[in-house]
Amino acid sequence: MACAVTAAVRGLSAIVVEKEPVFGGTTAYSGGYLWVPGHPKDGKPFDPEEIEAARAYMRHEAGNAFDSDRTDAFLANGRGMVEFFEANTEVQFVDAPAFSDYHPDAPGGRAGGRSILTAPLQGQRLGQDIKRLRPPLSTITFVGMMFNSSQEVNHFFNVTRSVRSAWHVTKRLAAHGRDMALHRRGMRLTSGNALAARLALSAARYGVSILTDSPARQLLKDHGRVVGIEVGTPESPRVILARRAVVLACGGFPQDPSRRQATFPHAPTGHEHVSPAPSGNTGDGLRLGEAAGGAVSTDLPNAAAWIPVSRVPKRGGGHAVFPHLIDRYKPGVIAIGPDGWRFVNEANSYHDFGQAMIQAAGGGDCHAWLVCDHRALRKYGLGFVKPFPLPISHHLRSGYLIKGRTPRELAMAAGFDAKVFEIQLQSFNREARHGRDPEFGKGDTAYNRFLGDASHKPNPCVAPLEQGPFYAIRLALGDLGTFAGLRTDAKTRVLDAKGDPIPGLHAVGNDAASVMGGAYPGGGITLGPALTFGYIAGNVLADNP
Repeated sequence: MACAVTAAVRGLSAIVVEKEPVFGGTTAYSGGYLWVPGHPKDGKPFDPEEIEAARAYMRHEAGNAFDSDRTDAFLANGRGMVEFFEANTEVQFVDAPAFSDYHPDAPGGRAGGRSILTAPLQGQRLGQDIKRLRPPLSTITFVGMMFNSSQEVNHFFNVTRSVRSAWHVTKRLAAHGRDMALHRRGMRLTSGNALAARLALSAARYGVSILTDSPARQLLKDHGRVVGIEVGTPESPRVILARRAVVLACGGFPQDPSRRQATFPHAPTGHEHVSPAPSGNTGDGLRLGEAAGGAVSTDLPNAAAWIPVSRVPKRGGGHAVFPHLIDRYKPGVIAIGPDGWRFVNEANSYHDFGQAMIQAAGGGDCHAWLVCDHRALRKYGLGFVKPFPLPISHHLRSGYLIKGRTPRELAMAAGFDAKVFEIQLQSFNREARHGRDPEFGKGDTAYNRFLGDASHKPNPCVAPLEQGPFYAIRLALGDLGTFAGLRTDAKTRVLDAKGDPIPGLHAVGNDAASVMGGAYPGGGITLGPALTFGYIAGNVLADNP
């Protein structure tokens, strides 16, 4: 959508072809943050030193997978992308100055200032198209209600302890109840849902059609050039010819078991991995690109953006997927491997946590346990289990939440080594009573503390687990999107095995190999490059008849 809107603003005709009955893809599930070094939302003038620092940071994070040309293109166009969309479209952003880089102490890292967030939007502005907007991921909403920031989530954590929070929650619940009665969904769109909606509004404003239920079947070529696509529609197959180019942006391959088997070290059959991504993200763009001669990058150190997830049992059978984005950071919560030992700083980024899970598994079953005591559970919740005053009994009955009166009883119920766990907990608690974690340094960085509990002293991320009963949730490894993708150049053109561009074919978003080189340096490193390279692609096509 970013590419199509940019091209349309520049005077081209564009059409978006969407496989599923709803538009928005993984973006509609996401937090809606964009990592854009040097963005203008902080009110500061352009600072070339910040761009150089961001380049050094990206080089450090990507290591041998650093792509100099594409990195330069991303950093040179990020600020302009934000200015372009805010000046010409319905897309608007707000600053997120406290959102730290994930490794703020690394060379070029920053403790804040590089991430921006999509501004909320009332869904009524979409008109009938609200029915085609992908709803948010159900497991990270509260009765279907979306949250705009971690600060808003804190109001729900503090609803029984703060009059201000109670009033905020009361107003939000009342407005959401009205929306559900009138529209059968929340209409205060936030995060990635707001970004998808704002892009769709912008598309409509400039005459860009979004065809849903219309999967691309194959690319059409003429004398080596891609000239269009064949699309399956609810009525009949349709051919769409492209005067300038076809741009692939199908969301990568998080739901393609065969490609997961080939690229994910923890998924020997492809089915061990549990992704919260939309079920339609099955690698169509990569297959289309390969059929046209494009090469897929398979040499990144991480083929996806890892995140710990848990399987939430559904009443009718099957399960939903809960991504653990917030609970791990809280005091009184630790992660335990199958052997009963801690293995990671729980407040590190989800990608770092996922890499640690893979390493701890040692080639075996990749799983872990998130553990807390009764005080932490009722104050913060754990996974899909909500904090007090909401009940927990149904989660215990379903087996999602494991309970033990003592640490030993919990370990035996969950299936990890009870003797080791008792030793681990005694060791952790001894230091945690003083707010310390000398083993893994939980709470040591600005990013760790950003999602901790600021009211908990002296360390917003560390507290002993002492008040029984004790609880655990089993974690599996999931992703927030794939990094491996089609090789592209700084102009977003798809490259063949020799490194030559395929005429008429571009790729952006997760269909293109990540410019981050398989690393995850900060909040929004998927959406920031997605919009920036979409903007670049739209301009390249407008500038080159």
